[in-house]
Amino acid sequence: MKNFQEILKKENYKKINFKVSKTQHLLIKASINGVKGNFILDTGASNSCVGFESIELFQLKAKKSKTRAAGAGATGMFTQVAKNNVLQLGRWKELDFNLVIFDLSHVNAALQQYKAKPVHGIIGADILLEGKGIIDYYNHCLYLK
Repeated sequence: MKNFQEILKKENYKKINFKVSKTQHLLIKASINGVKGNFILDTGASNSCVGFESIELFQLKAKKSKTRAAGAGATGMFTQVAKNNVLQLGRWKELDFNLVIFDLSHVNAALQQYKAKPVHGIIGADILLEGKGIIDYYNHCLYLK
């Protein structure tokens, strides 16, 4: 019998490793527009996002957005949007990727309390849905197609 990884590889899924932080967050590396960053993999986040302080780093063309963001412990936060970006997680790539930009300081402040490294953003359900994501919690890896 073939194992799970072999089946997914045959189905053209790409394997992306993640780490679990002291705070039990899933930490994953990703590139936006060719620039590497650290992200939280968050199945409960509807959209992938980055913090305002990362606009220049990832060469984003930020535009105003009427949408207000809500997250753990915060609601009604001002947002911007950046369209047509390239996102890469491991060998998986999305060439026309839209990002929400908002204040991530509350997320990084919480991480800092546990002496965890700050993150540039969050990879959310939009990417998991687009890539038909499968998370293998036991082996600490994400599969995207």
